[in-house]
Amino acid sequence: MLNEFWATASTAYKVLVFSAMGLIALGIVLNVVGNSTGNQALALASLPVIGLGLILHLAGLVVRGQAIRKNLKR
Repeated sequence: MLNEFWATASTAYKVLVFSAMGLIALGIVLNVVGNSTGNQALALASLPVIGLGLILHLAGLVVRGQAIRKNLKR
């Protein structure tokens, strides 16, 4: 089951994973651009974006853990 988890993963899990990766990447890009141009406001604004991405990542871990537990009980 663990080898084929992505193929059998729920849509909610896949959305959480891709949203988390996208937000973290966007936050990193904003941070690099903000620091490169000396725009402190943009660099600081990127931190909540990265934080939201990390929270979504943790939510994805919870969804995955629940799915695995549910399948192991069967």
